[in-house]
Amino acid sequence: MTPEATSSLETDAFDRLLLGKRIRHFRTQAGLTLDALGERVGVVGSQLSLIENGHREPRLSLLQSIAREVGVDPAELLSNEPPDHRSALELELERAQRTPIYQRLNLPHVRAPRGLSDDVLESLVGLHRELMKRSRAAAATPEEARRANTAIRLHMREQNNYLPDIERIAEDLMLSVGHTTTSAVTHREVAVLAERLGFTLIFVNDLPANTRSITDLENGRIYLPPASIPGGHGLRSLALQAMAHRVLGHQPPGSYAEFLEQRLQINYFAAACLLPESRAVAFLQQAKKERNLAIEDLRDAFGVTHEAAAHRFTNLATRHLDLRVHYYRSDDNGALVRGYENNGLPYPTDVSGSLEGQLICRRWAGRTAFDRRNRTSEFYQYTDTPAGTYWSSVQIGDTGRGTFSLACGVAFDDTRWFRGRDTSFREISTCPDPSCCRTPSDGMLERWEGKAWPSARMHAHVLSPLPAGSFPGVDDIEMYEFLSTHANADPSSR
Repeated sequence: MTPEATSSLETDAFDRLLLGKRIRHFRTQAGLTLDALGERVGVVGSQLSLIENGHREPRLSLLQSIAREVGVDPAELLSNEPPDHRSALELELERAQRTPIYQRLNLPHVRAPRGLSDDVLESLVGLHRELMKRSRAAAATPEEARRANTAIRLHMREQNNYLPDIERIAEDLMLSVGHTTTSAVTHREVAVLAERLGFTLIFVNDLPANTRSITDLENGRIYLPPASIPGGHGLRSLALQAMAHRVLGHQPPGSYAEFLEQRLQINYFAAACLLPESRAVAFLQQAKKERNLAIEDLRDAFGVTHEAAAHRFTNLATRHLDLRVHYYRSDDNGALVRGYENNGLPYPTDVSGSLEGQLICRRWAGRTAFDRRNRTSEFYQYTDTPAGTYWSSVQIGDTGRGTFSLACGVAFDDTRWFRGRDTSFREISTCPDPSCCRTPSDGMLERWEGKAWPSARMHAHVLSPLPAGSFPGVDDIEMYEFLSTHANADPSSR
């Protein structure tokens, strides 16, 4: 049986149990025993007991008869809310014992008879809650994060990095605030959108260091830093990402994989708002017609960062331009920070399939671009690889914590649509063959092998688990202290 089929059966069983508890609640409220109600509706009390314990699903006609005899509307019996606190605890205990985490413990299944005190039931449910909490915290390790991120990357490759539902939502929202032209989304338009969604944007100097923004759901406020990327590009994106959680109906993530999925969706939503699909596609199609596609033009036309433009290009290129593409960001040591491809570019990966932290070939454009004296303009290069020849445009950036490269490109046959296709820069990469760029020359080996002993710098993130809170990476105490400080402040005084 497939996992999907198993999940469906478990859901059906839980729904029967919830229905049974609602029937028992209203039967007891009406002062009827099982036998008394059974006599009125034409079944024996033992059959009703099976229904109340979730072992049997009643026919619609029987359900209607039960509702009539206990004095409620049939829809009341079918509500998905537990009828009382005790039933809610019993249902939570039952659901918790059906999770793989509990079943792997090989412990007996605990029933919750009426004779079990509420205190004992509260304790059992509390233990299960703590078990789930600790399980989620344990999952937020670098290894698990890499596995989850790899699964999402592979899924997005199957989707050609395109999410149609989010595209439609973003397009409609931007039209609703009057953004209809191929131009930069203004801060005012972002603020108007926030107001329509019930939020006020507030810029503060004391956001906790491990947060990019904080949303006060009770008071309808989104707290943002006073400045971000020069020009304010980052502030618009941060605000839109914060709004996306409400727009997309997100709930607090139950796992690190879900956290990463939500992170991907809010980033996608922000980009789709800043570069709306219809206008961005029209711009790109015209550039392709002129054989003058360039990431820097898309960036400048919509007033976003180069990274946002490059990543947005990957969302739209396959769907609307019939181009398969690659995109990656690497640091100045050549380590991959993130990457996407649906054109076969042979990224280096570890045994789990993760590419984050892997070193790209020294001959790839994302590394050779650092060798230029003038790094302000885009750099273009062809690279021959075992998987074919690829063309890339590269932009160098600086975060203040180090330089990085942003590479975006296509396979050789598609270069005819891009500016920079006439570049004379060309490299040959035979990686993962170690002789390509990872093995010292015979002369260097002979001169230095056995005569050097470096002291390696340990990167703290290699051994550190991700901070464990309600939202991975965020310290709950700092977040709640921040909200308490600002909750009673007058936003207009800022």
